[in-house]
Amino acid sequence: MADEAFFEKQEEGRRQFLALVESVRPELHRYCARMTGSAAEGEDVVQDALARAYYELPELRELPALRAWLFRIAHNRALDYARRYERRMGAPLEDAMELQDESTPDPQEAAAREQAVRLAMSRFLELAPVQRSCVILKDVLGHDLEEIAVLTRLGVPAVKAALHRGREKLRELSRSPDLPPRRALSPALLRYAELFNAHDWEGVRALLLEDVELDLVSRSRRAGRERVSQYFTNYGKTAGWRMAPGWLDGREVLAVFTRPDAERPAYFIELALAGGRVARIRDFRYVPYIASEAAIALAAEGYSGIAPKM
Repeated sequence: MADEAFFEKQEEGRRQFLALVESVRPELHRYCARMTGSAAEGEDVVQDALARAYYELPELRELPALRAWLFRIAHNRALDYARRYERRMGAPLEDAMELQDESTPDPQEAAAREQAVRLAMSRFLELAPVQRSCVILKDVLGHDLEEIAVLTRLGVPAVKAALHRGREKLRELSRSPDLPPRRALSPALLRYAELFNAHDWEGVRALLLEDVELDLVSRSRRAGRERVSQYFTNYGKTAGWRMAPGWLDGREVLAVFTRPDAERPAYFIELALAGGRVARIRDFRYVPYIASEAAIALAAEGYSGIAPKM
């Protein structure tokens, strides 16, 4: 009983913390998605940052300014991601301290903001991490130079230089097409969508590996076919919902429409496949703000559905 009470108290604390940060999460995701070049991986960084914040909270003598504190943690976690990415790609992480020239501010502020907001997330990966961070904070999220300097621990002249160089690079990128290569969708993904749309839950369950994992992002996790099978019970109660296969950030996803007349997906699901079976399900139903950022290309309809949030 003591253990049960302990875990209930922990869960209640977690729910209270998530409620506290709920209003900041969409903005954190807008930042992290562009820092990682992916809506899904951006959410991974957000969750990592929130987990770090949750465990740091009891150590703080007083609650800091929430938004700035969370952005600081998310910024650091995003830079960790960028360092791993740079190591994989064999390119050096730009040294912020080398940015000492004080470029004049770009006179076309509004144009720069519109360009940054509309640019595909994946294109931000072509900027050096320091430039990427400064452009996102200024042109996507609207931070002023002093706020960016505090967050990135750079001087204002270095922020101006990184912003200027990043904007110049984005202008170059905007002149080239950004159409990620399409490949044939996996038969297992198509079959999963077909069975889901037919409400053939036994057929869906037959596609699952015995040790399948389920991640209801920001809500719960389960493992094993028997436990994961229970997940479809709730979907069985829905009417008018359907899945449409497509691509997001070059990866296969299933866009979920929750009304027959819906023009835009409400969220998406990502499957990891092994040997034609489902090894993992990542369901983004409980983080709906991602859908406003995700540019999903539907297989049957071409590029459509979701434009980045202004």
